[in-house]
Amino acid sequence: MADKINRVVLAYSGGLDTSVILKWLQTEYQCEVVTFTADLGQGEELEPARKKAELMGVKPEHIFIDDLREEFVRDYVFPMMRANALYEGLYLLGTSIARPLIAKRQIEIAKMVGADAVSHGATGKGNDQVRFELGYYALQPDIKVIAPWREWDLTSRTALIDFAEKNQIPVPKDKRGESPFSTDANLLHTSSEGKVLEDPWEEVPEYVFSRTVSPEDAPDQPEIITVDFERGDAVAINGEGMSPATLLARLNDLGRTHGIGRLDLVENRFVGMKSRGMYETPGGTILGVAHRAIEQVTLDRGAAHLKDELMPRYAELIYNGFWFAPEREMLQAAIDHSQEKVTGTVRLKLYKGAAHVIGRKSPFSLYSEKVVTFEDDQGAYDQRDAAGFIKLNALRLRLLGRRDR
Repeated sequence: MADKINRVVLAYSGGLDTSVILKWLQTEYQCEVVTFTADLGQGEELEPARKKAELMGVKPEHIFIDDLREEFVRDYVFPMMRANALYEGLYLLGTSIARPLIAKRQIEIAKMVGADAVSHGATGKGNDQVRFELGYYALQPDIKVIAPWREWDLTSRTALIDFAEKNQIPVPKDKRGESPFSTDANLLHTSSEGKVLEDPWEEVPEYVFSRTVSPEDAPDQPEIITVDFERGDAVAINGEGMSPATLLARLNDLGRTHGIGRLDLVENRFVGMKSRGMYETPGGTILGVAHRAIEQVTLDRGAAHLKDELMPRYAELIYNGFWFAPEREMLQAAIDHSQEKVTGTVRLKLYKGAAHVIGRKSPFSLYSEKVVTFEDDQGAYDQRDAAGFIKLNALRLRLLGRRDR
């Protein structure tokens, strides 16, 4: 073992993998383990994690279970939504955006308890190891990081279970066989990867979906809702003001009912391989559609088009784990500046797997019915102006045409 570790803060779910990691750290590093469990709205009871940690010898004062739902949506999900961020044009970044907050809180706890290391349960094949560790190093450059999946020889589910049984770690009954697929959940989304999903030709089995009903089974009657925005952030549904986390949870309920937000994606991981995942982002999908709709009437063309040019870069930074990097913060400043007048109301029709925009209005709307009308505009727009506009734009094309004729 390299440097002596006295105390380590472990990102701990209470599941099989992180329970094995907890015991492995105690055994291999002979160190004190502090557990941190983040409530990001994954919908699971988190108190069992406390009992399990106590059972494994963690001091009660060294067990942290923090409700981060409001901070997660307000300070991470909403800023990302202002950018209309989609990785590779499709993915709403539900796992990616949670990692910097977990890393930030882990480092805060490490400072509070005087820990000299942090640890996570991400494997050496995935993106999460990069996201967690870039976050750690950005916030505490000299922190030691322990990534057990890159160090130990427990290379299979069977090996993990054997280790657990030898060390009297309770093994959840459903994990005794091969787990059918791996999931990650928070208030924004649920992702599923591995096992039955590894062949990209095979359709995702219906039992994999947990956040949405099948669109075929969704109600035969559409539901009409309104979403109110202020400065780019959603603040109310159907006129009822809500906190960020409450609002996203309500949109999740609506999306679940109508089968909205399923995505089957083969993506390019930062570490270089392609992976196939199934994502369910019910509320985030509705929110993304609504946000673009309010921008349609409030953003100037130049600002809107520039945002769309910046978005792929911004999304990639989040996907790759660079939330705390200066270039992400620079882009965020530009995006947030663009949202100053993105205020108003969007009306949507939710039906059979889709959210359709059917209306939008804003006190800051740039849409002028008087200018755009096909009826008499009483001189609001002089159509003769278009002739010179077209001639000037055509000038280089005409010169090229004459030369090349």
